[in-house]
Amino acid sequence: VEEELQEQEFLDRCFQEMLEEEEQDWFIPARDLPQGMGQLQQQLHGLAVGDGAEDILSKSNLNPDAKEFVPGVKY
Repeated sequence: VEEELQEQEFLDRCFQEMLEEEEQDWFIPARDLPQGMGQLQQQLHGLAVGDGAEDILSKSNLNPDAKEFVPGVKY
């Protein structure tokens, strides 16, 4: 029984060491990027994609019924 406990403890230590080694290889932005980069990331997350898209479409002069443009093809 004592031998099994020692074996289990050895396996637990090996597993813990493996996890610590993997953690060192992982890229963690908060830890690995310079301080200013975290602020830049927050600003980027604050941006919304597609804001004002309806506004742009309502002012468009394009013909929605026109043929699709294919480079090199003459109509």
